[in-house]
Amino acid sequence: MTTAQLDGFFRGLLDIEGFAPADPSLNGLQVDNDGADFTRIAFAVDASVEAFERAAAYGAGLLFVHHGLFWSAPERIAGYMRKRLWSLLSRNLALYAVHLPLDQHPELGNNAALAELLGMENLEPFGLYRGRKVGYKGRLKEPLTIQEAAARIVCGDRPMGVYPFGKPENQTCAVVSGGAPHEVLQALEEGVDLYVTGESSHQIYRPIMEGEINMVAGGHYATEVWGVRRVMERCAAQLDADVVFIDLPTGL
Repeated sequence: MTTAQLDGFFRGLLDIEGFAPADPSLNGLQVDNDGADFTRIAFAVDASVEAFERAAAYGAGLLFVHHGLFWSAPERIAGYMRKRLWSLLSRNLALYAVHLPLDQHPELGNNAALAELLGMENLEPFGLYRGRKVGYKGRLKEPLTIQEAAARIVCGDRPMGVYPFGKPENQTCAVVSGGAPHEVLQALEEGVDLYVTGESSHQIYRPIMEGEINMVAGGHYATEVWGVRRVMERCAAQLDADVVFIDLPTGL
């Protein structure tokens, strides 16, 4: 396969164009190769020199990530950014990044995966961000304590934060993966019992305590491995490609 063929596959799978007004993170092919064909694709949550080295060692021609190199304003090609680009170019490794379209996807996305892990049903879009709702809310198939909910989404690891300020058992839940602590205020306004995200924030501690809502901050990395893995599985199934997931947790 080529990078152009994979770009067409990913754009048919994920709403990259539709998120362009809301997501300035340059979704899509961020660094191309020299046009060479390849048979192996690597997947990781974050673009990093270590991820590039491991992808190249696997023999991958392209690395698919959730967090890429470029976000909004252009960056100078100096320091760590020069090191990253040199690591890619010297290995002829292409980089493909998908941010919010991967969070939101109703089947493959991070938030759809979290909703499934928690046993949520009757899903509705939730979590307004720059005019798009990237998360989901719904009812839980069975009531969950906050500790039970935390255990389902972090695969045995310790969550970053558990804030048991609401009901002993939760009937409804909202999820927005990654760094979305302030969206708990939307959950509070909508009468949700439990809010699940990746990161917390000092500013929301007192409002959620006084608003009496439960919140789990499962970790930014831990809540965003799911979408990348699901895209990897889709590539293996539909493209018959050799794939590998490069697990580089940050503990954050």
